[in-house]
Amino acid sequence: MPLAVVADGANRHDMKLAESTLEAIIIDRPQPTGEAPQNLCLDKGFDYPQIRELAAAWGYTAHIRTRGEEAVAKERVPGYRARRWVVERTHSWLNRFRRLLIRWEKKVENYLAMLHLACAWITFRAAGLFG
Repeated sequence: MPLAVVADGANRHDMKLAESTLEAIIIDRPQPTGEAPQNLCLDKGFDYPQIRELAAAWGYTAHIRTRGEEAVAKERVPGYRARRWVVERTHSWLNRFRRLLIRWEKKVENYLAMLHLACAWITFRAAGLFG
C-alpha cells in the first residue's frame, strides 16, 4: 500500500524525490522504539549517503540494497534468485494502468488524481473483500 505519492518528470532521479515523498506521507506513524523500529525499504536507486542520513533524520531504519550486493550473493549461493522488492512490485502493478504507463494528461493534478485512484484500486483488490 503506497503511503505517499509524488509526481515529477521522468528525467528526475529517484533520490531527489525521497525527501518530498517522506513529507507527503499523511498517515501519522507510531514513534520508533527499540522493540518496534520504523523500517524503510528502498531499492538500489537510493544507495547514497544522503538518503541514509535522510532516513535516519526521519527516524527510519533504512534497508537499501547496495550496488553489486546481488552479484556477490549469486556467486556465493548456488541457485540464488534475486528478491523482488516491494517497490518494484508496486511499480509493476501501477504499470497495468495504461493511463499511468504513458502520461497523457498535461496537468499534474489530473495525473496525480489518476495515480491516487490506481493506488486505491490496488489497495481495495489486495484487501480481498469480494473474493
